[in-house]
Amino acid sequence: MNPTALMIMLLSLAIGTTMTLMSHHWLLAWIGLEINTLAIIPLMTKTPHPRAIEAATKYFLTQASASALILFSATMNAWKTGEWSITLLSDPYTITLSMALMMKLGLAPLHFWLPEVIQGIPLSTGLILSTWQKIAPMTLLLQISHLTDLKLLITMGLTSILIGGWGGINQTQLRKVMAFSSIGHLGWMVLILKFNPQLMLFNFLLYITMTAAMFFSLMSISSTKISEISSSWPKSPILVTTMMLVLLSLAGLPPLTGFSPKLLIILELAKQNTLLLASVTMLASLLALFFYLRLTYVMILTLPPHIPPSSTHWRTTKNSPLTATMTTLALLIFPLSPTFLLII
Repeated sequence: MNPTALMIMLLSLAIGTTMTLMSHHWLLAWIGLEINTLAIIPLMTKTPHPRAIEAATKYFLTQASASALILFSATMNAWKTGEWSITLLSDPYTITLSMALMMKLGLAPLHFWLPEVIQGIPLSTGLILSTWQKIAPMTLLLQISHLTDLKLLITMGLTSILIGGWGGINQTQLRKVMAFSSIGHLGWMVLILKFNPQLMLFNFLLYITMTAAMFFSLMSISSTKISEISSSWPKSPILVTTMMLVLLSLAGLPPLTGFSPKLLIILELAKQNTLLLASVTMLASLLALFFYLRLTYVMILTLPPHIPPSSTHWRTTKNSPLTATMTTLALLIFPLSPTFLLII
């Protein structure tokens, strides 16, 4: 892609998200979401491949439907209440706005577009879609969390955790694995949103860190399949090892970074006297734990011990300071979790 066009698209993404974050008016927030949607579509189709075109079309149709629902609900709410304020919603429109934002995020059962879209686009665009594009809808959902129905949030959260674990079990494509991982992590966030919004924000920041670390590592070795990661071992064993640890961090195993949000969420659910919900959540997360461990095991088991490095010279690795920084954060933040919670 032309560097000037790329800069314009990235600047539009930044402007759209910033506009949504700074707005207290539904119309301005909707405009920011639309700028985000339109800015990422050229990035999806920068490789002219039928799968990329299909992914961009699916993404556009889904996001356009959700945006239309947001605009229609906000207009009807303004007609009824006389206010466009984000935090002032009447009862029937809170549910529709929440569902539209969840569709934009890719929460189950409105998740069907997310794995297919991420699978059809480049890794760099998948990184933006999995991290930056979640910020604006999640911020709006956070602002209306005190008005959202608790049963809706619990249902969507548990469904997303189950679908995120179940859908990722038999995957060999790493982009689809990251898509189902995103669905599962968003389920944890929505589950705790009503009880403790600050903890949800902490979980969201750690999710962005771990997902970005995984995508940067995949981009460094240009891998989209598990077998390709295994064949990268002779060229960059340290990077492949840290990728396995990042996967375990996404699974939530101690003492890695991903353990802290899960531990704090379970403790918060227990504090709210919802022990049954906490138990069901932990059992549902075992599915995701299984496929993360399976991925790690397959990567270790299929390491080629007898392939000389000369046979893999074609595979270049581009190790950057950003990859090293994000990987370090994705693995070692756990001891600093209380400090970050105090800051939030």
